[in-house]
Amino acid sequence: MKQSLNSSRRSFVKQSSALGLGLAVAPYYLMSDKKQFLANAKPNVGLIGCGSRGLGLAKILSNLDNLNFIACCDIMPEKIAAVQKIDSKIQGYADYEKLLMDANIDAVVIASPLFLHYEMSKNAIDAGKDIYLEKTMAYSIKETLDLEKRVVKSGTILEIGHQYRYYNLYHKIKEVIDKGWIGKVLQYESQYHNNSDWRRPVSDPALERQINWRMYREYSGGVMAELAAHQIDVVNWMVGAPPVKVNGLGGIDYWKDGRETYDNARAVYEYPNGIKSNVSSILMNGYNGYQLRILGTDGTINVARSSATLFSEKVKREIGVVDGVTGATIPMEPGKGEELVFDNEGKSPTEHALYQFGECVVSRATPLSNCHTGKETAIAVHMANHAMRKEKTQYWKNSYNL
Repeated sequence: MKQSLNSSRRSFVKQSSALGLGLAVAPYYLMSDKKQFLANAKPNVGLIGCGSRGLGLAKILSNLDNLNFIACCDIMPEKIAAVQKIDSKIQGYADYEKLLMDANIDAVVIASPLFLHYEMSKNAIDAGKDIYLEKTMAYSIKETLDLEKRVVKSGTILEIGHQYRYYNLYHKIKEVIDKGWIGKVLQYESQYHNNSDWRRPVSDPALERQINWRMYREYSGGVMAELAAHQIDVVNWMVGAPPVKVNGLGGIDYWKDGRETYDNARAVYEYPNGIKSNVSSILMNGYNGYQLRILGTDGTINVARSSATLFSEKVKREIGVVDGVTGATIPMEPGKGEELVFDNEGKSPTEHALYQFGECVVSRATPLSNCHTGKETAIAVHMANHAMRKEKTQYWKNSYNL
């Protein structure tokens, strides 16, 4: 087994001190021999949570060339066995705290249910591990704020699994917006729809809440946290700020099966300068499942899973009679649209995100999706849920700012 990165860090700190160089002056990513350092300090990583998402992450981790995937943990033995089918040398743990005690492990990927994110991350920080934490960052606003403080104080690398921040498609979209190609953007519309009851089969009724945790408020933030959080994070990024307030409506109107989290949710966010974002997530219709529309004064960008098309409105506008109304702007027929060209290097957003996590563990650079951006998205998610449940506008508070 390769030398733990923790011991490599200690050695590097001692050498830097002897030379009168602080880490703030000469961090890893400024070293001239970065490639050699990366080759000698490939981090060892453990996975906590081996469910459907965790198993998908395990498959990616096993193929990354900048991380050593050496351990996994789940309370269900069959989940561990599924990961070990990928690589029989992966050490399995039933207790995540024992995994955290393994001195050979430098970093952890946490893919547990939402209600466990805070406690597991807190314990990982105390154990000196860097963390890739699946979205949403934490179960509550209080937990989110405390976790941000702990990360800043400890110097831990914490990357939140909002993987679209690492996908070149969205960087191209951000470039188009920032260059003003679609004019002034004041409106966003997003949907994340599934035609599914979200229910997973349960062999033992005693395991119902454990397996179908997404359906119960005690454990989950529902569709806003599990689905819509992705697009909320993207809009926060594009706008460059968290929302100032939100209204919302939600309900359990179709899947009346004992669930507690909504099977449909709609929220309207307002951002600085009057920017609005409509967010919809439902579980009874999957038409055009994932979409984001960015509406500018000179055009629109329609974003699908792995593509984006720009429709221009930058044409001469004529004033005439429309439907009997004099002086109205005659609507122009939409053009065919132009697909934005980008290079994803043949990798999925999650592959890019996990690879960059490995780079940040070594370089100590702040991830693109970090404790601050993750906090803003998590709080936006919780604000929407509160707005729906209380049927009252929720506002961003000054106390949310670190």
